Amino acid sequence: MRQIKHPTIEQVELTDIMYALADPTRLEIIALLAKAGKKLTCGEINLNRPKSSMSHHFKILRGAGLVQTLIEGTEHMNSLRFDEIEQKYPGVLSAVLKALTKD
Repeated sequence: MRQIKHPTIEQVELTDIMYALADPTRLEIIALLAKAGKKLTCGEINLNRPKSSMSHHFKILRGAGLVQTLIEGTEHMNSLRFDEIEQKYPGVLSAVLKALTKD
């Protein structure tokens, strides 16, 4: 089975993170992963969008270093790389998530 490529934390750039977070759908995905606090399958992240659209959003999030996707059997398990991102860019992801939950 193919492996999904992810950038190392050293390769993660702030500009890529900001670009990835500039889309409302990707913000929803990040918020769901943060709220769950665990790995979620693509099916558990149901935003009523086409599979091709969701695949594109996950590709952007992975490329920015925000999400890690591991293949476990037939499932794609997604998790937020919160601790790594916060260590490299302190407060960035925390501030975004705080703003998302402010209503």
